[in-house]
Amino acid sequence: MDRKAEIALMEELKGLKDNGLFFLDDEVRHSPVERYCSTTRFTQEIGTIFRNTPTIAAHASELPEPGSFLAMQLALLPVLLTRDRNGAVHAFLNVCRHRGARLVSDLQGCKYTFSCPYHAWTWSNDGQLRGIPHESPGFPDMDRDSYSLRRLPVVERFGLIWVIANAEAEPDFDAHIGKLAPEFAWLEMGQLSVAETDTMERAANWKLLVEGGLESYHFKVAHKDTIGPHFLDNLSSYKMLGPHIRSVLPRTTLESIAEQPREDWMIREHANVLYTVFPADQFLLMQDHVAWLAIRPLAVDRTEIRITTLVPRVEITEERRVHWSRNHRITAATLAEDFQINEDVQAGMNSGANRELTFGRYEGALDRFNAQVEARLD
Repeated sequence: MDRKAEIALMEELKGLKDNGLFFLDDEVRHSPVERYCSTTRFTQEIGTIFRNTPTIAAHASELPEPGSFLAMQLALLPVLLTRDRNGAVHAFLNVCRHRGARLVSDLQGCKYTFSCPYHAWTWSNDGQLRGIPHESPGFPDMDRDSYSLRRLPVVERFGLIWVIANAEAEPDFDAHIGKLAPEFAWLEMGQLSVAETDTMERAANWKLLVEGGLESYHFKVAHKDTIGPHFLDNLSSYKMLGPHIRSVLPRTTLESIAEQPREDWMIREHANVLYTVFPADQFLLMQDHVAWLAIRPLAVDRTEIRITTLVPRVEITEERRVHWSRNHRITAATLAEDFQINEDVQAGMNSGANRELTFGRYEGALDRFNAQVEARLD
């Protein structure tokens, strides 16, 4: 985001506030309940969207040095990320090529080789098969290259590691990132590092969890005892960046910018900026750190959520640890209020009370997000 855009966004929101107006779409929209409850549709979303779209699997600081590895699940598949001796990142299916056992059970660590716990076939962290017990009599004329780990498309951009959970995919990462590129360059996320992280499961469809961050209509009600008093009532804006969304959620201090020269305006001092990276990652910019929500569907009504606090690498010190821990707890507590409501909404949809959800004119970003999902499925 350049300075001109930053100032323009603040002027727009201040103008709306001063005139008692809202940021409105043209019309009320509706979202069929079936989108959130159909197991057939969920299977289509996994196969069509999550296994063919770049997903942000990790922050680069989570693979800090050669030999680092991470094991995780993406699009319901076991995935292994590694950093080789030259510093390059690799992504593989975390599956032994001999008999299909899970190759790596540890969630993270540092290793240059991985040995299968079943028969001890061994691979290097760049995916090459290096050892087979009793190879000569048992597997004569073995073509080791054909038994390399199944490689997934991966790229490291803007301090983030993007993976497609499909070994057959022919990705265009640059096209997917597209209009996010200048925004993420502005964020300087390559200079950040993980301060704290938590992972949980919630009984709600993944789209409900994404939608929860796309409007401020609920702030004064759902967050009345946490962040609600610090934000303007039902005032936010959004802009589509290709399939992605940038939302701006102004705090009550926005009104004070009238006393400052425009060249001193800083959006992060007076608003939270939320980037929703399609399909299901959200980065919430606060004054001195970034909260990253990695939303990973597990079933039609069950989702894994990883909350990570990213802070400037130079600020991860013993003196600042208490500060970051406190901020992480505040974020997690606020999000927990949303997640509980999302679970209640899921239960309510399963009751049959409604055939569709209603998005008001100030909830337009929710409809635009769902339009991106529908376009991919079509």
